[in-house]
Amino acid sequence: MPKPGPRTTYRYTHDFKATAVRLSQLPGVAVRDVAESLYIHPFMLSRWRKQAREGLIVTKGVAVDKAVAAELKELRRMKKAYEQLKLEHDLLKKAIAFTSTPRPTSSPSSVSKRTSR
Repeated sequence: MPKPGPRTTYRYTHDFKATAVRLSQLPGVAVRDVAESLYIHPFMLSRWRKQAREGLIVTKGVAVDKAVAAELKELRRMKKAYEQLKLEHDLLKKAIAFTSTPRPTSSPSSVSKRTSR
C-alpha cells in the first residue's frame, strides 16, 4: 500500500543524466548494472538514453571517471562468473543426487545362477 501524503519525485541534474548515459554506453557494461549502481530504475536510464539519441541530453564532453567505468566492468564480469558457478553448482548437486540413489541390483534368480557355477 502506498505511503500517505505527497509523492516524492527526484530531480536529477543534466550532468548526472549525461554521465549515467555515458556509463551505460561503455562496452561490456549493462544498462541494468549502471542503474543499480546509481540507485535509479533501469527504465529511467533507458528513457535518458533515448533522450540522448534524440539530442535532448548532450553527452559529448562529459568525462567518465575511469575508476567507475572499471568497477562497472568488473561488476559485469563477476555477475557472469557467479551465474556460471551457480550452474556448475546445480549440475554437481544433480550428479551427487543421481550417484547417491541406490540402484536396483540384479534379480535374485540371476544371483543364484552366478553363485551356483
